[in-house]
Amino acid sequence: MTVYFIGAGPGAADLITVRGARTLAACQVCLYAGSLVPRELLAECPDDARLVDTAQLDIDAITAELVAAHRAGHDVARLHSGDPSVFSAVNEQMRRLDEAGVPYEVVPGVPAFAAAAAALKRELTVPTVGQTVILTRIAQRATAMPEGEDLATLGRSGALIVLHLAARYVDRVVEELLPHYGADCPAAVVAMASRPDELVLRGTLEDIAEQVKAAGVIRTAVIMVGRTLGAEQFRDSHLYSPARDRHTC
Repeated sequence: MTVYFIGAGPGAADLITVRGARTLAACQVCLYAGSLVPRELLAECPDDARLVDTAQLDIDAITAELVAAHRAGHDVARLHSGDPSVFSAVNEQMRRLDEAGVPYEVVPGVPAFAAAAAALKRELTVPTVGQTVILTRIAQRATAMPEGEDLATLGRSGALIVLHLAARYVDRVVEELLPHYGADCPAAVVAMASRPDELVLRGTLEDIAEQVKAAGVIRTAVIMVGRTLGAEQFRDSHLYSPARDRHTC
């Protein structure tokens, strides 16, 4: 039997992938983060599936559930919000399953930053303006950041920065990025991306913190800072340029 780590998407139940929904429908056990995963997704599970909310479980309790289900002969869906590849705590679960000899697969999902970009109606990479996107967070009560990955250091690149888990500390974000991006740099915050209560805030580094605090946003939000958010005058991509020779590789 197999454990499937499934990206549930950013919030809207219909943003799970077709593969994710089909896998979920075939698993007799489903572990899900009740505080983040929409309950509507659980309707995809078999009627007699065992559903386990992991919101109050630690890593050892979660692993025990996965191993027990496997040994009982059941396929297991482990639903994670967004995409398992970033800020999902999947690595430590996979490490424990390796130690227990339990096979697993990963089914990717729509990440929160992609849903936020869709809400903003912006492409995050723009020709001649910015071609790099940095996904990061800031150190606070959670795990410390590795050396050289602090926000002030990353900001020296001038690339578009996407911050997860940082809305509560928006003042600090602004303070550390201002010297590198300037007060007029476009900034945006998308809370509850793709959900019915989605909130989109647009501004600059000069005013985005006040907007966030006025709206009461403290969690489940993505902060974006960078020039591509406001780019209007830029060269068309070479990909679809009329000047491109489409007969060569």
